[in-house]
Amino acid sequence: MALIGVVALVVIGPEKLPRVARTVGMLLGKAQRYVNDVKSEVNRSMELDELRKMKSTVEDAARDVQSSIQSSASDLEKQLSGSSAETLSALVEPEPVILEYRHPRKNWRLKQGATPQWYKSRNGVRTKALSGAARVARFRPHKIN
Repeated sequence: MALIGVVALVVIGPEKLPRVARTVGMLLGKAQRYVNDVKSEVNRSMELDELRKMKSTVEDAARDVQSSIQSSASDLEKQLSGSSAETLSALVEPEPVILEYRHPRKNWRLKQGATPQWYKSRNGVRTKALSGAARVARFRPHKIN
């Protein structure tokens, strides 16, 4: 490296050497970024191929499961063909269960504290907020006639 530096100093000269070194550094950086981009693209394509293979195996397994379920369902239908149509329809199509909405019975506008109300009332803790005017009126000394 030192030998290359001395030859560059002699050939290029001391005035132009910093500018040339900067330019060479930028070009090397661009080349490294390009090589990294190519590597990442190759890795992505390899991962994509692996994912495609995995997808095809999963799809094949799903088709196998579907065909086995269909064959077992057709076998079941053949076995039940001797029974009445009502029994078959009851087995195949159960009645839908209709759930009724129940209100949670909670007032969402009311803030619930962690301390129970009975504890607050027993210990004399204020449970209602007073406005500034109400507080002044409550504690204002009244004239005694």
